[in-house]
Amino acid sequence: MSGIVGIVQFDGSPVDFAVLRKLTDFLVFRGPDTQQTWFKDNVGMAHTLFKTTEESERDSQPLTLDGKTWIVADARIDAHEELFAALKEAGAFDITPSRWTDAELILRAYRTWGLHCVDHLLGDFAFGIWDESKKRLFCARDHMGVKPFYYAQLGAYVIFSNTLDCIRRDPRISDKLNDLAIADFLFFGFNQEPATTSFAEIRRIPPAHYATWSRDGFSIRRYWSLPIEEPIFYKQANDYIAHFHDLLHKSVADRLRTNRVGVFMSGGIDSPTLASTARDLLRQRYQSFELLALTNVDSLLPEERHYAGIVASHLGIPVEYRDWNDIEHFNWEQTPFSLPEPRSDVYLILAERRFWNQLGGYSRVFFYGEGPDNALLLDWQSYSHYLLRRGQYTQLARDILTTLLSEKRLPFWQRISNKIKGAGRLPNQREETYPGWLNPSFEARLQLRERWHTLHAPVLSLHPVRPKAYASFQTPLWQLLFEYFDSGVTKLAFDVRHPFLDVRMLRFLLALPALPWCRSKYLIRRAMRGRLPNEILARRKATINAYQTGNFFAKLCATPFRPNLELCDFIDPHWISQAQPGGAESHLRIRSLNHWLQNSYRNSHTFVESSS
Repeated sequence: MSGIVGIVQFDGSPVDFAVLRKLTDFLVFRGPDTQQTWFKDNVGMAHTLFKTTEESERDSQPLTLDGKTWIVADARIDAHEELFAALKEAGAFDITPSRWTDAELILRAYRTWGLHCVDHLLGDFAFGIWDESKKRLFCARDHMGVKPFYYAQLGAYVIFSNTLDCIRRDPRISDKLNDLAIADFLFFGFNQEPATTSFAEIRRIPPAHYATWSRDGFSIRRYWSLPIEEPIFYKQANDYIAHFHDLLHKSVADRLRTNRVGVFMSGGIDSPTLASTARDLLRQRYQSFELLALTNVDSLLPEERHYAGIVASHLGIPVEYRDWNDIEHFNWEQTPFSLPEPRSDVYLILAERRFWNQLGGYSRVFFYGEGPDNALLLDWQSYSHYLLRRGQYTQLARDILTTLLSEKRLPFWQRISNKIKGAGRLPNQREETYPGWLNPSFEARLQLRERWHTLHAPVLSLHPVRPKAYASFQTPLWQLLFEYFDSGVTKLAFDVRHPFLDVRMLRFLLALPALPWCRSKYLIRRAMRGRLPNEILARRKATINAYQTGNFFAKLCATPFRPNLELCDFIDPHWISQAQPGGAESHLRIRSLNHWLQNSYRNSHTFVESSS
């Protein structure tokens, strides 16, 4: 999670080096190893290095190969051999590639293919390239948006960074809020627009997009979309297993360029699959290595300690438990700390930072197992209709039979059972209602009632076979997840990687026949036979009781509420005086916004906090 920042004055006026130096110093928390700046006339760039791979020991940025084209990047480029081969075929192979850093790979790809270099890159990246010959700034963000990228443009002045708070410290950038993003936070807990932030003048490059600036103007383009492909039909079931293992090996290996790594490991099957694969690869690569499992334990999922312990014992790795049972006792509302944007899980931040400080000396790289819950959504009805439309009756019969034989109980009994249990509920009991606590002028000015109904309308998926799974990757919630672990939020330097979200893996998982491979993650359960304990392979997915969750949120909001004056711009003052929340989650979001306005927004340029 190295830090990057760049400034370009397209009117030709010189860059203020004092400002660039100030922004570089601010980014030291992202890159404590080395800090370097470069500037020439109207362009300046800076990089703060955080070493997470063997190649990064040689990293030195801002980087140039010819004195004309410069790059700053926070990047991990995957599939090196394929990229080397493509560069060699294009005639760019002039030195020993094993010496190339990730930033140099990107720069050589740009020199070879120009703006189309992003079509040849895999991995997690955010970078900015200044091309002196074209007087052009070119910036890009990875396919899924794992790495953040922010920018602001005021006339001819452009500033970019992978850290929102860094841009806010530029004296040219105002604190004016993006009211629509604040409304989205109050409605949903996160911004629904991937190209904006909570600040009117600061924007994001969305995932899988690149942007260019020149004297001719600004443009932004999407370079990749999650493909819609026909299902894969192999003759042998073992071919699916072999394909999965091949992709799993590649996605973990590309992210495992260190001999010390941690895995966020639950007692389910996804993260233990990553832990097992990482252990095997570490054994092959290194004579000595360290692999640590990190497991959350709380009253909502008390059995996680037991199942995670079984996995850790089976793999022969240590496990560190994080006990969240007393999280509600943290006095988060009265404790000053800063966040780039408002978050509904603000109550976790203090405990998270304390925990990461304790593990700061263990590893710089951690794995997270998110992905299969979405990519392996069942979608059995759409899949069945697809086969029937194509007249593939034999294939459908075979898939249904295989699914029945793979289960110890009727596959859809739980869903039928849940419908029966819920038959006595009122039809609208679970429907969300429009909040009545908004400031009326705020609501009218932004036409928030219309926005509420628009964003609550059913989402139509373009995928004819796996619509639910495909649509689940179009939500801005992924950006929220990635930023949860980002140094801009944690204020600590570590890198969280997501092997299941490798685009090669996602393409395969979304092209699987829904039956039987997506039923209860049958693909992973079968692939991990003999590699994980049977007790884990047979375990059903754990669920959290909604009643317990409501009680938990209610406890977080049990203390007296002391609103800031700014809150009245968004919330009805009468509601604040009456202190009548519309629901536990809504109340928590309001109080979280209140904390952010007091401690992050109001004190943006002067706030100093300790991560200890």
